[in-house]
Amino acid sequence: MAILKHLASKNADYGEALRYLMFQHDEYTGKPILNGNGKLVPREEYYLDGINCDPRTFDIECKELNTQYHKNQTYNEIKSHHYILSFDPKDADKNGLTGERAQKLGLEYARKNFPGHQALVCTHMDGNNESGNIHVHIIINSLRKFDVEREPFMERSCDSRAGYKHHQTRDYLIHLKQSVMDMCHREHLHQVDLLTPAEKKVTEREYHAHRRGQRNMDKLNKKMISEGIAPRKTKFQTQKDFLRSAIDEAAASARTLEEFQNLLMEQYHVALKISRGRFSYLHPERSKAITGRNLGTHYEEKYLLSLFKENAERQISDNAPEQPLPENATSPSASTSEQNADIPAFIFIKSDLRLVIDLQQCVKAQQSQAYAQKVKLSNLQQMAKTVAYVQEHGYDTQADLQDAFSETQAQTTEMRKALRSTEQKLKNVNEQIHYTGQYLANKSVYSQYLKAKNKKLFRQEHPTEITLYETARKILQERSGGKRLPSMKTLKAEKEKLTALKNSQYEAYQDLRGYEKELRTVCTNVDVILGKDHSRKAEKSLDIS
Repeated sequence: MAILKHLASKNADYGEALRYLMFQHDEYTGKPILNGNGKLVPREEYYLDGINCDPRTFDIECKELNTQYHKNQTYNEIKSHHYILSFDPKDADKNGLTGERAQKLGLEYARKNFPGHQALVCTHMDGNNESGNIHVHIIINSLRKFDVEREPFMERSCDSRAGYKHHQTRDYLIHLKQSVMDMCHREHLHQVDLLTPAEKKVTEREYHAHRRGQRNMDKLNKKMISEGIAPRKTKFQTQKDFLRSAIDEAAASARTLEEFQNLLMEQYHVALKISRGRFSYLHPERSKAITGRNLGTHYEEKYLLSLFKENAERQISDNAPEQPLPENATSPSASTSEQNADIPAFIFIKSDLRLVIDLQQCVKAQQSQAYAQKVKLSNLQQMAKTVAYVQEHGYDTQADLQDAFSETQAQTTEMRKALRSTEQKLKNVNEQIHYTGQYLANKSVYSQYLKAKNKKLFRQEHPTEITLYETARKILQERSGGKRLPSMKTLKAEKEKLTALKNSQYEAYQDLRGYEKELRTVCTNVDVILGKDHSRKAEKSLDIS
């Protein structure tokens, strides 16, 4: 998908922008890369054009215009605006996106949305972190050079007149995003809705913080491995990543807001704060909370409350007695019974068992005697519930309890692997359906192309349809390995079966994960009851019946 990024610059050196477009720069530091002689290294492949200026003298012409209108003379003024259109890496292989085509789209976009401005339009073929995605840089002087006709997206009367500055507003940014989406849909390129808030919102700052953290962790781990030490962590996680993971885990099983709040605090030490209907989360290592809006729509009140309601309704339906089938009736899942054979046949009913609180580690209990007394009573209740749980489930020794926990862990891991495998198969089928539809939709045009006397002229008149057909045909042939392609009906039937299997595996995975968490709580509480350090495993089995 194409995404739009905007940067405003107060740098009075317009030549620096030109050097960035033409020469290689370090993607981490942003500094230019020099060769052995201390000279700048040109980029391997790029396409550069100027609008209302010569691209080689962009900096001089911008300064002359600023002097003419006595604008952009102070430090705090925004001198230029930098827009970046980044296309999906798949577009190059599947939709015929080339550097020349991307450059034409960038020029069209700049002329349409930044009329009258001096602009540099440059297409780079390499993306960040060697991703290889094609992207277009559009750098404009903030001062307009020519008078232009007033456009609907211009909010002020002076936005069409020379000598006035580029006016960036929220509504104008929405227009720019919509323009990107319309262009990509017209060109049959991958595109997502840029105007809908992201489910998981990752800002530019967080993205770079994650990259820096991962790079530093990799260096440290490499040094530890060379010294014969096995690193404990290999994947860096930002504070926002930690909050998202904690919220996802807690929200998957919580049925009420109170239960969700308790799970976050007990298992992840994350405090949930609610102010005027807005959720904020306090990371254990922070003093200032992070709002759900900054994490994404899946971490705000509306989505989470609806998820809690679904969890509660699912549990009620799972606990309801099964109705007998009428005579001569078959089970709706009979067709998938063979696929579901490996799914554990049990329903997990969550108990209200909680962890026993360590008074020595609880700061609030040490500060308040009344709170400490309350915690002691709560601990006694949880210990009693733990003993009752052990007796009810027939665990004679601590070894039996530990074996049950280990077995559940293994089952959860296997179910997670099976679920991911099914999701991958479903993804492959969905892609095959997409390309089969693309193949069939353009087949008639391609047949006309094969029968046309002037194939070159026909291809020029129908470039999109022919490219889409040839791309779909190539991908489908590669996936089939020379075998006959399955029909759309067969693919949709396979998709329906995989979807049903995925739903069953997901429910089983959620049950197993909840059961695993419950057994972990029981094991920890048993260690506390026996006066053992629950951070270490028991050396021998003890009688707990």
